[in-house]
Amino acid sequence: MLYHLLFPLHTEVGLLNVVQYITFRTAAASLTAFLVSLVFGPLVIKWLRALQIQQVVRDDGPATHSVKAGTPTMGGLLLLAAALIPTVLWADLTNQYVQLAVLSTVGFGAVGFADDYLKITRATPQGLSVRMKLFAQSIVAFAVGLALIELSQNNLYNTDIIFPFFKEFTPNIGWLYVPFAMLVLVMASNAVNLTDGLDGLAISVFTVAAGAFTALTYVSGHAVIAEFLLIVRFPPAGELTIFCGSLVGAGLGFLWYNSYPADVFMGDVGSLALGGALGTVALLIKQELLLPIIGAVFLIEMLSVVIQVGSFKLTGQRVFKMAPIHHHFELVGWSEPKIISRFLIAGVVFALFSLATLKLR
Repeated sequence: MLYHLLFPLHTEVGLLNVVQYITFRTAAASLTAFLVSLVFGPLVIKWLRALQIQQVVRDDGPATHSVKAGTPTMGGLLLLAAALIPTVLWADLTNQYVQLAVLSTVGFGAVGFADDYLKITRATPQGLSVRMKLFAQSIVAFAVGLALIELSQNNLYNTDIIFPFFKEFTPNIGWLYVPFAMLVLVMASNAVNLTDGLDGLAISVFTVAAGAFTALTYVSGHAVIAEFLLIVRFPPAGELTIFCGSLVGAGLGFLWYNSYPADVFMGDVGSLALGGALGTVALLIKQELLLPIIGAVFLIEMLSVVIQVGSFKLTGQRVFKMAPIHHHFELVGWSEPKIISRFLIAGVVFALFSLATLKLR
């Protein structure tokens, strides 16, 4: 919005010429998002308390989590507002990549909102059934997949699969890209959701991943750098840098209140939306297969659940003391802050490694 209002005036006010630069608008969006989270955080927390929108703790969870009961939840509403408002203000809203990223994030957030709403109204940790949640996520993901096909038909995208380390192997899978995109999105949203079990864990690791994608989106839209790194270039992808920068700022601002001990939880409305956002950006810039490296912590959390459930069904034995794996480490004696710190360190290492792979092609 500000981009559309200010940039046309740059011929009369020379200072406004900076608005055309993605780097400037990304920094402005990130700072705006951070301030929205920081300033409105106390008001949102107070509002959630007044409405008694509070965390319901699982009976089968770690005993130490009983103190978390009653903490305001659905703080993801603040997180989404803090990310989307700066995007609307600073990004080019005619850009179809930005439009799709925003709509996808809102769509997955809506699924999370429904899940949280049922938990609150029923006063139980159980919201949507697993099947219903997966069905709703799949509907949103299917719509995103169709939108990507539409973009490819308009020569704004392609349905190639880009493999890290193999610059010559780029199979085009055509309409099969729709189920592939659905798989990426559903897995990404659920992986972030499963990681959101400790104070500040999911949002801190997410913010690091969003930072990596901020760099990747900028590179994907930059002709010279993309050619140098042998990356598929889509000019519209550059505007996604503003969206990713907003996610980083919003994440840092939310972490101020979500860090241990948390004043507010994001809820599924936040975690599903954030996972959907990462998945959508990864698809749009053709880094779908780099996403498991950037978000390796999320992937490990999700795989720990799959392994635990599969092992118990097949053998009756559990591999971990509890899943997701961050609960396993709680039960072996790691303190919550130590788990969060170590997982965050791992997230930073994986993000840096993913960026290093760009030249290894």
